[in-house]
Amino acid sequence: MSRIGNAHIVLPAGVSVEIKNNVITVKGPKGTLSQSYDPVITPKAEGSVLSFTRSGEDGAVKAKHGLYRALAANMVKGVTEGFKKSLVVNGVGWKVAKQGKKIVLNVGFSHPVEVEEVEGITLDCPSQTEITVSGISKEKVGQFAAMVRGIREPEPYHGYGIRYSDEVIERKVGKASGSKG
Repeated sequence: MSRIGNAHIVLPAGVSVEIKNNVITVKGPKGTLSQSYDPVITPKAEGSVLSFTRSGEDGAVKAKHGLYRALAANMVKGVTEGFKKSLVVNGVGWKVAKQGKKIVLNVGFSHPVEVEEVEGITLDCPSQTEITVSGISKEKVGQFAAMVRGIREPEPYHGYGIRYSDEVIERKVGKASGSKG
């Protein structure tokens, strides 16, 4: 846990960090992100390097040391590159389409399901069976992608459902119809 906290974060060009009132604010070309932190951790921005020190050696403080360093690294990556999650829709006749600022999913229900973009999240449909969720906050992108996946979770018998593009669904064998006698 504490080994992650000891690593320094090198800030790319165009990224600035402000530390004030127990809040770290990272500004970059794609936007601005903020994160509050526990006072047992002390962040320090010197030039183009962001580092974190801890006030104690007990387990909870070491855990927070690694946590806040990882959150800050994700903020730096988010304001420079951004985050993206890809989802795949798998089912006979199932498809998705983008209409303005929302996507419409036809995924086996009696009605189409509409999902609106929220602030900080961009939805895209590169094909009829793919959805891309992107944004600068890793937390928001992951949460929104999980919400879209939850509309129709993949099932193990036929493989139908909405899954992450890198997710592997373990297929199960259906009920065997054997004769007794």
